[in-house]
Amino acid sequence: MKTIKTTLVCFFMCAMVSYGQSIQDLINQVDIDRLTLTLNEFSGEQTTTVNGSTVTIINRQQANNDLAGDYLVDQFQALNNLAINDQSFNSNGRNIIATQVGKTNPNDIYVVCAHYDSVADYCADDNVTGTGAVLEIARILSEQCLDNTIVYALWDEEEIGLRGSAYYADLAAANGDNILGVLNMDMIGYDGNNPGTPGDNDFDIDYRNIAGSAAMKDDIISVLNSYTFDLNAIVVNPGTTFSDHASFWFAGNGTSDAISAVLVGESWETDDQTPFYHSSGDRVSTLDLTYYHELVKLVTAYMATAGGLVAVDNTLTVTTTSLMSNQSSATYQWYNCATNMAISGATNQSFIPPSNGNYAVEVTSGDCTERSGCILFNTLGLDSFLESDINVFPNPVKSNLHIETNIEIEGLKVNLYDISGKLMLNTSASESLTTLNIKVLPQGIYFLNLVSSERSSTYKIIKL
Repeated sequence: MKTIKTTLVCFFMCAMVSYGQSIQDLINQVDIDRLTLTLNEFSGEQTTTVNGSTVTIINRQQANNDLAGDYLVDQFQALNNLAINDQSFNSNGRNIIATQVGKTNPNDIYVVCAHYDSVADYCADDNVTGTGAVLEIARILSEQCLDNTIVYALWDEEEIGLRGSAYYADLAAANGDNILGVLNMDMIGYDGNNPGTPGDNDFDIDYRNIAGSAAMKDDIISVLNSYTFDLNAIVVNPGTTFSDHASFWFAGNGTSDAISAVLVGESWETDDQTPFYHSSGDRVSTLDLTYYHELVKLVTAYMATAGGLVAVDNTLTVTTTSLMSNQSSATYQWYNCATNMAISGATNQSFIPPSNGNYAVEVTSGDCTERSGCILFNTLGLDSFLESDINVFPNPVKSNLHIETNIEIEGLKVNLYDISGKLMLNTSASESLTTLNIKVLPQGIYFLNLVSSERSSTYKIIKL
């Protein structure tokens, strides 16, 4: 058992805990709840807000999808460090593109993309799954400094001839853009096993021996083998030409202008594609969200690797009275997260909060600026539990985590967070022994926060 001697409730930024500092940390930040919300909103299963109005996006066919395009613009505008291009390419077609400029090699470009148009109502798998993945990857990577430029592209009119991606690819070839790789996601949410249960979890990587596409395929497999994913790659060569990656294979004159590109998607090669293809029966309820989550994590890891994650430390060390940035030799600005306003004069590496509240620090090192996550600092006046007060076991743990209290504690609050700060479980304890069943949680690092009326402590938990 490892006890972190701090009384911070939002402890996931503590010393020895990375937040967005490694590829694995970024994998852990891929949020299935956010992905599911996007699936439901963008396929029309539930209402959403576009341009300040409550709307329902049921249909995204190319002549009737301006509302869908506006939704995507809103989503990108809510993120930091992105330049948005609402690219019209004919009377109806709109590509929605966001660019994150690389800090070291801004002319070295990687594209992660999907089409957002449809052929019928709903069409959740085809291709809200790909669209939602691009948005989630942009949410995570836009907060990081990257050596290379990442383009997050959402194409229109794929369903009537790859028109949006072809326009972009031909323009990039004509301009001589140095696009090093294009990863296209099209239909990545269906797996024929019972949803959420272990199975083959096959997915296709379609490529051809065009430009550096074979090497790109190898790089994706390398990432797959370097981290833990519940996925099995099916390599397809020659890959299909019936999705937007093909626009880059045949860009410009189709020879010297060809651009490296691959398709990642559910396994058509093994006949394990959705049976609701191109119909209004393609609904969120037919998808395997666990499988979908794994594929988005894989593509996030690949894009962070290709982009070249810059090692700026935006973690914090905390005590009961202060916060300190772990990045030395930098400039600092502390923020009040409740107002998103900079705190006047709070520009030192350490910060003593004047009151309980939510705080973050923005760190600038060289050309790179990153902001930490917000910390709920509510520990002024509270002491930590003694080691003899509470026993948390076993640790590491596979399924049942036990909390044994050796003193009388009324209404002990129990909160379990993942490494990104997402609340996974919460309850209260009044007995001397409380058990949390965490068997279904993914492997990784978690933090258990226990708070009484007088004391608070946080425990690092390793889930096997």
